[in-house]
Amino acid sequence: MSSKKTKTPWPTKEAMAQIYEKGLWGRNASGFYSGEGSHHPDLVDPYVKVVTEFFQSLDKPPVVVDLGCGDFNVGKQLLPFAKQYIAVDIVEELIAYNKAQFQADHLEFHCLDIATDDLPIGDVVIMRQVMQHLSNKEIQQILPKLKHFKYIILTEHIPEGDFTPNLDIISGQGTRLKQGSGVDVLEEPFSYKFKRSTEIFRVRLSKAKGVITTVLCIL
Repeated sequence: MSSKKTKTPWPTKEAMAQIYEKGLWGRNASGFYSGEGSHHPDLVDPYVKVVTEFFQSLDKPPVVVDLGCGDFNVGKQLLPFAKQYIAVDIVEELIAYNKAQFQADHLEFHCLDIATDDLPIGDVVIMRQVMQHLSNKEIQQILPKLKHFKYIILTEHIPEGDFTPNLDIISGQGTRLKQGSGVDVLEEPFSYKFKRSTEIFRVRLSKAKGVITTVLCIL
């Protein structure tokens, strides 16, 4: 009798590193490309506009912690509006590239696993299309750490219309969209609580490709 071996999933760090090594989200001249969601003007420009307007509405420029900063194409546009900008990603080579490419007195880059490592301290935490690539277990590890921030800006790619939230996946390149699902931290198994949450940006891609939504949450 033959037995089928179950393939052991790569740890998240190796899975994410492979994305950049193999150009699974596309390529550019730098060799580090975080995909259309970080570069297409229709997705990036309105996002940057609403987030910078929020930063400017605060009493003073915030300390921003960007979890899953990727190739920093978006972060570099938010940088001028922050008192301090702390950009975090799990891929060592990507962080090394960012440190060489982007420099400012109020900018820091850190290579961390946000599920298992302690997070930097700040006023605002940004997670832009990060949790959609993570397993439910990792999301459950991350969410309690977000309570140290006053504001959370969450962006997720979700199906359009009604859907079953938070179907589990193996962390990596893919998302829950193929299962007709997406991340909603307000729903089980997370049931995360905010004082208030407001959708500040939404872009419809197509019925098949769903929508990208950004929510400002106050703790």
